[in-house]
Amino acid sequence: PLFGGDKGGEGGGGAARESVYSKNQWPDAHSRVMQKDGQGIKAEIDKQRYKEPYDVKKFYKEEGRCQAIARASWFENLTFAVITFNALWLSVDADLNNAETLVDAHPVFIVAENLFCIFFCFELAMRFGAFRLKRNCLRDYWFLFDSFMVALMIFETWIMTIVILVSSSGGTGGLLGNVTMLKMLRLLRLSRMARMARLLRSVPELLILIKGMVAALRTVSFALCLLLVLLYCFAVAFRMLAEDTPAGETVFRTIPRSANKLVSIGIFGDGLGNLSKLFIS
Repeated sequence: PLFGGDKGGEGGGGAARESVYSKNQWPDAHSRVMQKDGQGIKAEIDKQRYKEPYDVKKFYKEEGRCQAIARASWFENLTFAVITFNALWLSVDADLNNAETLVDAHPVFIVAENLFCIFFCFELAMRFGAFRLKRNCLRDYWFLFDSFMVALMIFETWIMTIVILVSSSGGTGGLLGNVTMLKMLRLLRLSRMARMARLLRSVPELLILIKGMVAALRTVSFALCLLLVLLYCFAVAFRMLAEDTPAGETVFRTIPRSANKLVSIGIFGDGLGNLSKLFIS
């Protein structure tokens, strides 16, 4: 009766009850959805926080000599030491080894290269033999990376040496007369520096720094764009203001030259005294 009769009352009352029901139920439904989403987000965060770190040793056998050597800490430390020494040896080889190929090098360099190649082959063989299922080695990215590096080293140290000796025995000079090939062989040695990436596993602080620099790359790029815009504005300003002056005729003749001088003089201080004399004159 309050809503104007039975029919109207039922209609009005039904709408009112529906409105009241919706208002009363909406907070509960919304809170359930938010609670469900919050639990999902929390579960995802906990999953990432307490995620089990990757360890290749879980794919290794429980028994055997290969797995015992691969699991040993002394073997891992020895490998890292050899990798570091190999990287340092590259500087010695670049300064003292004037031979174009390993065949013509001093015996010290020949012995060193072969010892490095033998050790890395042995290290890779021990790790491969330690896998319970050999196909699991394809799941370890470090093993794939080391396999590629060892393949390059074998190609450079042994295969190319045999090819050069065989081609030279023909009396035509073979590969020894190809200067481009010789330069490529020497540049191939630089690929060994990539092994230094494995040292990041033993120094996680360096890996954290690299991840931080990658995360800040976008912000740094925008800051660099802002600096380039400011550099362009000041280059235009100096070009216009220094016109018909000694500085304008020598330093700020064009916009690119102005920008170059602002960087070299304003940032690095190269020739700052000469520029000051020009402005004074």
